[in-house]
Amino acid sequence: MSLYSPNTDPKYQAADEPVPDVVPADVIVSEDTRRTERLPAGQHRTRKWPVLHATIVPTIPLAQWRLEIGGLVKNPLGFSLEEFRLLPRVKVFADFHCVTTWSRLGNLWEGVSLSWLLNQAGVLENAKFAVVGGYDNGWTTNVPLAALLDHDVLLADLHDGLPLDDDHGGPVRLVVPKLFAWKSAKWVNRIELTEHNQPGYWERAGYHNVGNPWKEERYRDDPEWLAES
Repeated sequence: MSLYSPNTDPKYQAADEPVPDVVPADVIVSEDTRRTERLPAGQHRTRKWPVLHATIVPTIPLAQWRLEIGGLVKNPLGFSLEEFRLLPRVKVFADFHCVTTWSRLGNLWEGVSLSWLLNQAGVLENAKFAVVGGYDNGWTTNVPLAALLDHDVLLADLHDGLPLDDDHGGPVRLVVPKLFAWKSAKWVNRIELTEHNQPGYWERAGYHNVGNPWKEERYRDDPEWLAES
C-alpha cells in the first residue's frame, strides 16, 4: 500500500491560497473569494482535495449518463454527456466549504452555467425550490431556487483543469459555492423545480435546509421539524 504524499498529488495546494486577482478575465469570480477573511466561523483551510461520501461511489457508464431538468419549467430539458459538453461553457473561481469544517480555497471549476440552463428551460412563476438528485442510490438535496440562479453556480465536469474523477462526483456535479458543499450534489442526474421545499438525504437527517456557511447554518432549525424530532 502506497502512502499519501503531497509531492504526487496534483490537487495539493503547496502555495498560499489562490486569489481572484490573478485569474483570467473570462473567469466568473465568486464574491466570497474577495472577502478579507475567506474562512467562515468553525472552518479551517485544507490544502488537499478531500473525499467524503454519503453512501457509495456509483458506477456510471458514460454513454448512459443523462441529466434531466424538469418540474415547474416550461420546457423540460434532457442531455446526454456528449450533448452536455457541447453547451456554452463557463469557468468559475470559488471557495468550497464542507460542513465537516474543512474549506478548500481557490477552486477553478469549468462546466455549464445553471442559470443559463434554467433560462433555457423557462422557470415557472410558482417555482421556489429545487430537488437535486444523483446517481448514488436516489440521493437528493434541496436548494432554494434563488441560490441556484446565482451567477457562480454551475454544473461542472472540470476542476482545476482536470476532469472530475469518480470520487469527486464525476462525470458532472453541481457546484453552489455560497452554500455548504453537501448542497453541491455529486453525480448529478436531475434537477426538479418545485413550489414547496422537499428536504433531501442530509436535511432529513438533521442538516440545514439552506446551508449558508457564513450564517453557520449547519443543522436544521425549522420549528416544525424540531417538534417532530
